[in-house]
Amino acid sequence: MIWSWIPQNWSLIWQLTWENAKLGVLSALYGLIISLPLGIIAARWRWFYPPTLAVVNVVYAVPSLALWIALIPAFGLTDTTVIIGLTAFSLCVILPNVVEGLRAVPAPVRQAATAMGYGATRRLVMVELPLAAPVIIGGLRVGVVASISLASLGQLIGVSSLGYLFIDGLQRSFPTEIYVGLVCVIVLAVICDLLLVGVRRVLTPWQPRRQVALAQWPGLQRVALRRGAA
Repeated sequence: MIWSWIPQNWSLIWQLTWENAKLGVLSALYGLIISLPLGIIAARWRWFYPPTLAVVNVVYAVPSLALWIALIPAFGLTDTTVIIGLTAFSLCVILPNVVEGLRAVPAPVRQAATAMGYGATRRLVMVELPLAAPVIIGGLRVGVVASISLASLGQLIGVSSLGYLFIDGLQRSFPTEIYVGLVCVIVLAVICDLLLVGVRRVLTPWQPRRQVALAQWPGLQRVALRRGAA
């Protein structure tokens, strides 16, 4: 590990980290924008969800590099190609959380909102989506971390990202670049994840942290039930 290489190439590291962050975060946000209307429809009409999820899973099964290569004739070697591919992959993570979050809203809560004069749209915006927010943001957190990691592969088709450090380090047999790239990806993912945790707490100040954790991770619900039974 040659530590002096880091300050000497700090501008390059920062530029690549920014490019990687832009690709990963924008892809996950676009995935959320697409998942919200699809999830709302799927939560209302259950027949819509299985075929939609099947299509999303098929896209997710396609190797990222193969999908990008298929998109190159239409969009070229640009950020758009990588973002479209990563957005498609993020749907597989975010969409199920949107649907499950909306379906988990208790029926009595919906009935109470209707009794108070809330129309379908107002009830969705002011009651259902806020209650489903912890679960939705839980899916978004996974989507952002996965997109940031996969964005580094964009360098394979010439799109600037932290993948440059991996490829250049390997070609030059210079492991320092590889280690720096790994650390940057991990730190970037952790920072974005923590920011989303902060956003969730701002959007749902009424929900205790324990309930938020149980809502986001169903496995924790089973553990909590076992402890309660004990």
